[in-house]
Amino acid sequence: MDALTRLHRSLVGGGGDEEEDLPEESILGDTEDLCSLSQLQRVYAFAACLAAGLALMILSFIVFARPIKFAVMFTFGNMLAVGSTAFVMGPQKQLRMMFDPVRLYATAIYVGCVVLALIFALWIHDKLLTLIAIICEICALFWYSLSYIPFARRMVSDLMVKFCDTEL
Repeated sequence: MDALTRLHRSLVGGGGDEEEDLPEESILGDTEDLCSLSQLQRVYAFAACLAAGLALMILSFIVFARPIKFAVMFTFGNMLAVGSTAFVMGPQKQLRMMFDPVRLYATAIYVGCVVLALIFALWIHDKLLTLIAIICEICALFWYSLSYIPFARRMVSDLMVKFCDTEL
């Protein structure tokens, strides 16, 4: 008997060890069909998505002289790499964590820079604006990633103040 079944029986008050079919509208009926991937398949999907994203980001540097192709490849690779974690933790939890108040500004800047980079590259065809958007995208992703490491943002902020401080 799995943990969810035991939890359901303890909450509902079902006694005994007999196996009985749970109705369709029960808590288990709602959660069983949410994800049809096994844990191993999720790990494989995460690895494949992350590898494809990293490959696109690395290959984008080959066409660095052509900023528009670079921006498109780098941005899609970046989105694949960030989206790969949805296979591990689930898309709802990832979105909830991305829009947590601690990460809200970094997420908004990252998503905005992704959109701007694609707009500048695909519609406006401006190389300088595309590169600026890509640089901002990388910085926002770096700052977003630091939010998962305790005290990392504070440490980086203190280091930047220390290195950039002109007063001695």
